[in-house]
Amino acid sequence: MTDLSELRFFQTSAHDCGYLPDRQASNVFVDPGQELDASIYSFLSNYGFRRSGGHVYRPRCDSCQSCVPFRVVTEAFTPSKSQRRCLKRNEDLQASQISTIDSDEFYSLYERYIVARHSDGEMYPPSREQYNDFLSKEWGMTRYLALRDQKGKLLSVAVTDFLANGLSAMYSFFEPDCPERSLGVFNVLYQIQWARESGLPYLYLGYWIKGCQKMTYKKSYRPYQLLINNQWISVGDPT
Repeated sequence: MTDLSELRFFQTSAHDCGYLPDRQASNVFVDPGQELDASIYSFLSNYGFRRSGGHVYRPRCDSCQSCVPFRVVTEAFTPSKSQRRCLKRNEDLQASQISTIDSDEFYSLYERYIVARHSDGEMYPPSREQYNDFLSKEWGMTRYLALRDQKGKLLSVAVTDFLANGLSAMYSFFEPDCPERSLGVFNVLYQIQWARESGLPYLYLGYWIKGCQKMTYKKSYRPYQLLINNQWISVGDPT
């Protein structure tokens, strides 16, 4: 499908926001019955849409505009001192691109990660069905990045979508018992480099939300851009 005029959109009813307390949230999403190709998905991403499983959505809340699309400018990115230390700590890891994560080994890592890091979130308790619906959907433009230690133990997985002008870091999960490695940081750093080596100018990191502690980490990947009034604006620090 390549005709934008044929796209159909729906909006969810208001529900409790998962990021800001005492607020109601709503999303607009593309009809999941429609087929999306890489060009359409890339176009929508440039206007702040995001993928979750088989859905492409963007927040649209009546009384709140806090969710701001965020992307890193990969060519201009320079790691900070702490980020360089993170890269150094993980030099021993072996990275590989794989075609599927539909196996017990990968699900077991996901399950441990959700239980340890997100027991208060919408994905808890984890289940194999939820895992498959959320992360194992094949889109043709999706790549799975697996990181293993020297003994072959799986430590981290990144689910990444290749767009026309960048990579979209859709989700990552990692071994919760290795905090010294800062695997969440390393995943982002690796994908920035991956985008740069692929000749792609941006890494999309979803939404930055002012007032949400979980989103503050994104500001450390500079320079970056925010989508404000449908225009990408370069900013030094969105505080």
